[in-house]
Amino acid sequence: MSDKHDYIAVFDSGVGGISVLRHLVKQMPGERYLYFGDSANAPYGSRPTQEVRDLTLAAAEKLYREYPVKALVVACNTATAAAIEDLRRAYPDRIIIGIEPAVKPAALTTKSGVIGVLATKRSLEGDHFRRAEEKYGAEVRILKAVGEGFVEAVENNEEQSPET
Repeated sequence: MSDKHDYIAVFDSGVGGISVLRHLVKQMPGERYLYFGDSANAPYGSRPTQEVRDLTLAAAEKLYREYPVKALVVACNTATAAAIEDLRRAYPDRIIIGIEPAVKPAALTTKSGVIGVLATKRSLEGDHFRRAEEKYGAEVRILKAVGEGFVEAVENNEEQSPET
């Protein structure tokens, strides 16, 4: 059983998930947070699915073993696509939240009927994105692009650079 003082752990393949952490802190300022960025293995988007799954499961196991975690937020689209179902099977009594592709809000709010999705190759090939695309993409045109080098730019704090 978790305690109100236990952590909400936020996991990402690097530092990109800090934006998710900021929103959580803003929405729930009284909680205790723990951030785990696997920068040693970032980016996940170019890795084989099984490797991403293994890295994600290993990170969750480490967090659960070393800290009192009441909820795990997987703040990485690639890790969510590759491993969220495995995480939920491995830890059925835990709260595990994954990042969903932003297709739904974009499809529901577009004025032009066209939305763009910039993601890693692995995320765009994943079942999570495919299901979101099937469910919400019938009425809109979805333009997909692999963000080649974008994750690396974010990890290096260069997302505002002219090259990016």
